Amino acid sequence: MVTLTILADNRVAVSSPRGLHGEWGFAARVGDVLFDTGYGGVVPENAARLGHPLDAEAVVLSHGHDDHTRGLDAALAHLDDPTVYCHPDVWRPRYRAPEDGGAHIGCPYTRAAVADRATVVEHEAPVEVADGVHALGEIPRPHPDAAVGVVEDTDGRRPDPVPDDQALAVETADGIAVVLGCGHAGLRNTVEYAETVTGGTVRTVVGGTHLVARDEEEVHELVDWLDGRLDRFGAAHCTGSTARRILAERLPDAFQSVGVGTEFEL
Repeated sequence: MVTLTILADNRVAVSSPRGLHGEWGFAARVGDVLFDTGYGGVVPENAARLGHPLDAEAVVLSHGHDDHTRGLDAALAHLDDPTVYCHPDVWRPRYRAPEDGGAHIGCPYTRAAVADRATVVEHEAPVEVADGVHALGEIPRPHPDAAVGVVEDTDGRRPDPVPDDQALAVETADGIAVVLGCGHAGLRNTVEYAETVTGGTVRTVVGGTHLVARDEEEVHELVDWLDGRLDRFGAAHCTGSTARRILAERLPDAFQSVGVGTEFEL
């Protein structure tokens, strides 16, 4: 059995212990794996308040946006020679679209800087980062995705498909649990790929889904597909209030309100 604890999210979900902090970002402790690191330095502080000191052996970065990677420096200060798993595109310069101001939103650290403090494993294929815990790597996208922003390369800036977006697939006695950072690869694509990689059936989804970028009709279409598939849906971070409402109304037995401090067994 694997314990999942949300350490960074847009909101705090529990009233005790006092002093937990929310922020725009996401991070979760999944067994011995730290999945994402949030935007600021709240992860170590929240972990300590929750009685979960950061002693993870592996860190998995879901993708290279700063609301999932900027807290890496604070996390590494509490970890003893961890292994950081990520797609090679995590380090690329990324920006908001020009119409949204064009601000930098990429990972603020270079690969070399992180490699000075951790073992860096770049991967595009799935890799088992702990017993029964798989970092999915680059996810095929036969269905709509949730790409955002622009990426910079030698030819200038262009729309960013966020190819580095990955999730965790955790093998449990009750099926596969998928933990997402933002879900830029698309929720349906991620669920189907997790089932392909593990050979199991996804019964739990937790994390950011980026449904905030979808209109109501698109969210309903996705819920049509999800209906009857899940035992638990902990929608966090970039899901958005409209999508939360639809999920809660249409998947009442599965939907759970989650945030910093949420903890359950997978």
